[in-house]
Amino acid sequence: MPRKHPTIAAKPLNLYGSLEATLQGLRDHRPLDLNAKLWRKAHPKGTYAQWRKQAARCLLDGLHYEPGAPKLKPKVHGREERDGFTLERVSFNTTPWIRVNGYFLLPKGIKKPVPGMVVLHAWGGPMLWGKDRMVGPGRGREHPRLRKHIDDSYGGRWHAEEVARRGYAVIVIDAHHFGERAPRGLNGIPADLDPNMLTLEAYEKMDALVRGQLYLGVRQLNWAGTTWMGVNYWDDSRCVDYLLSRKEVDGARIGCTGLSGGAWRTNVLAGLDRRIKASASACWMTTGDHQQVYNLSGAVGTFCLLPGVWDRMDIPDLSILAAPNATMVISNSRDELFPVEGQEEAHRQIKSAFAWAGCPEKYSYVNLPKPHCYDVELQEIAFAWFERHLKT
Repeated sequence: MPRKHPTIAAKPLNLYGSLEATLQGLRDHRPLDLNAKLWRKAHPKGTYAQWRKQAARCLLDGLHYEPGAPKLKPKVHGREERDGFTLERVSFNTTPWIRVNGYFLLPKGIKKPVPGMVVLHAWGGPMLWGKDRMVGPGRGREHPRLRKHIDDSYGGRWHAEEVARRGYAVIVIDAHHFGERAPRGLNGIPADLDPNMLTLEAYEKMDALVRGQLYLGVRQLNWAGTTWMGVNYWDDSRCVDYLLSRKEVDGARIGCTGLSGGAWRTNVLAGLDRRIKASASACWMTTGDHQQVYNLSGAVGTFCLLPGVWDRMDIPDLSILAAPNATMVISNSRDELFPVEGQEEAHRQIKSAFAWAGCPEKYSYVNLPKPHCYDVELQEIAFAWFERHLKT
């Protein structure tokens, strides 16, 4: 039977012209049998634990990636004293074929061990910086394009630095295809590219070249048998392993947070990695039915392509998987990437499911009249959430 499709007040941005009816037929055909809302209707006596076991397996299988047990082989390459924290430049293996560089931030003047935090950078913004959007290069050295991103998206704060000053040990790495991990040595992109050395005009041209390789990169990953999210979920999970490898970190108090594409990664990491005890995701929550007609090209990137998942699950299910761990979802009502109706329906589903799981107090929803951002006010709200669940 065809499902009733939701309506939105905003003008749909991505209708598919003469193929829209075909798309609606395909959407009607999806079973969505592991969407928590529909699963509960079909299994009135079913438990949250039963649903979660099936849904987590579906999502893990849909990542199409399993790198095996971690062998981090971590190394510290340098240490720098900064205001309120110590910054270490570190590297470790996330798989036998991937070694990442990262920043490890350790707060000063606080009794160890301290809670840990995986901080995840956004997708949108300057692609040639990833972890360097979260940790500044030092006073007076930031590139103007990077400075604009920090001002627009984070209220002028270097987010990982602020987290560390609040008493958390922080790990942050580049996502695949970002920062140091952006492709080099092809299509006019120099092998020795350093974005910090480019003029603003030259940066924009180079950023466009790197973005132009995204679709090729996703196809390459698919032909290698995996997905962008598969690679990044396991990289992010290895960040938890890295935190646990540090004696300064309390492994029972680990959280994660991110904006936009970083919120998407937060949702998946908190949903699948049970070592994440508290999370806060900012500006990446909707439902598939609302989003598909409203805005796919501007909001849903290649990082969301998971064959075998979206015919069975929906976006809110990612956050529902995190129960009973503390889960905050921030959806700004003036965020033009996501329709308000999709934000609110997702909230209703998550709230209901946390009550079903027996832990309604572990879910918090924030919806303020703001654009797509994780500004100072929202960060302070998230800090209070983490204070409650990781420090008390």
